Amino acid sequence: MKIAVIGMGYVGLPLAVAFAEAGVEVVGIEADPQRCSAINAARSYIVDVSDAALAAVVGRGLLTATFDYSATESCDADIICLPTPLNPNREPDLTLVKDATAMLAGHVRRGQLVCLESTTYPGTTRDVLAPILEQGSGLTAGTDFHVAFSPERVDPGRTDFTTRTTPKVVGGLTPACTAKVLEVYGQAIDTLVPVTTPEVAEMTKLLENIFRSVNIALVNELAMLCDRLGIDIWEVIEAAASKPFGYMKFLPGPGLGGHCIPIDPFYLSWKAREVDFWTEFIELAGKVNENMPYFCVTKVTRALNSHAKALQGAKALVMGVAYKADIDDLRESPALKIIHQLDRQGVAVDYHDPFVAELPALGMRSIDLNKGAGISAFDVVIIVTAHSTVDYGDVVAKAQLVVDLRNATAGIDGGGKVWKL
Repeated sequence: MKIAVIGMGYVGLPLAVAFAEAGVEVVGIEADPQRCSAINAARSYIVDVSDAALAAVVGRGLLTATFDYSATESCDADIICLPTPLNPNREPDLTLVKDATAMLAGHVRRGQLVCLESTTYPGTTRDVLAPILEQGSGLTAGTDFHVAFSPERVDPGRTDFTTRTTPKVVGGLTPACTAKVLEVYGQAIDTLVPVTTPEVAEMTKLLENIFRSVNIALVNELAMLCDRLGIDIWEVIEAAASKPFGYMKFLPGPGLGGHCIPIDPFYLSWKAREVDFWTEFIELAGKVNENMPYFCVTKVTRALNSHAKALQGAKALVMGVAYKADIDDLRESPALKIIHQLDRQGVAVDYHDPFVAELPALGMRSIDLNKGAGISAFDVVIIVTAHSTVDYGDVVAKAQLVVDLRNATAGIDGGGKVWKL
């Protein structure tokens, strides 16, 4: 068997390596020539794929990368793993998927499988993907070639569940399409979960992330209420988590990050409006979560005021700018919003992140904490992302003031200079 993976990013490259490790020949289709060169030279640019793992499959000739879509003609399956962002009006932007599908369409042959993994709204595979493929190929989807949807479930930086071990939902346009997608993914994925239609698979991915968004919004709202009431939300959460049933632990934070959770609810809300349905509960959760960076800046202001200092003119150090701990992924990171708000209000902002060396869009580089006065030079240290490689006891000891948005200083005696979310 030979497959093509279109889009060699956070989803596509780990998937391609998983197939190659299972002995499947893989060609990666990637528009960025630098990425193609890196893959072919066995240099990984994705945290979940090591250079050694990439070298092992590239060296055996099981993975190559190219920008030429004609390479898909010899493949049994084409898997599309491209970003599906929101446009400035917070509406789905399928431009990358549509463009790639149009380029792929002229190379589709009878019996092939085309599977979409990009997160999207229900109906995309059937109503958008299949017609483009049919028009470009002159073939009939579901009859001449197979079409399916299988949502990516990547959680960057996670090691307990990998691409291979995370159960995979698959839904084909027809029963034959589902059988084909099961055959293909069965080569590399341990557990497959077939569903009856692509729409069920598309909605499954949205439900997974909306579930998290809503529950994070709930605990974020409670965190703001507890702040008003003078109650430690972190102690409340730990106490509630002692119940062995009927409760699932979610943590508050400075906002949502990553490609999925901040974006997926808007896909469903947009689709729902087409059928005159308003997802008020989901949209309310989005509002709460999007407000968190602003609430956190207000918290910083209050913390500085408690030390007789103003926000304007203060020197602040943001600890951690990736959207989650121990990765270098900046997509939708709330840290970027917090930095922007602080800068707008006259704060001199620096940042330190052992995983993110620079922020070119902001003209910033991660500072070396061992140079100059280090942490003690700042009026306030704001812990936005709690990387496990940072010694937070040392941070608290050296800082004038700490605003901890992740409970990274739990159990550390701050002597009254630590403010928590």
